[in-house]
Amino acid sequence: MAIKKQYLKNKSNCKVTFSIVAKDADNVSVIGDFNHWNEKADPLKKLKNGTFKGTVDLQKGQSYEFRYVVDGDYVNDEEADDYLWNDFAAGENGVLNL
Repeated sequence: MAIKKQYLKNKSNCKVTFSIVAKDADNVSVIGDFNHWNEKADPLKKLKNGTFKGTVDLQKGQSYEFRYVVDGDYVNDEEADDYLWNDFAAGENGVLNL
């Protein structure tokens, strides 16, 4: 799993690239408070090596909770900046600090 942050000069956004290795998976998406936890909003594309990857533009200076959905299962990114307990999910969400 990996998170790459690309801060753009003179822009208020940051391009965040999410990637996760899930060779046997059919569908992977990234969900979070930035897309209202909508599994269909930010699907990741499967690469030939079995990695799923996608980029989302997010506002700088904010923190976002997020998770991956891998074929219906919730997975946290081990490279998240932090983790935050979520009562609704009954588990921890990854936190991305921009």
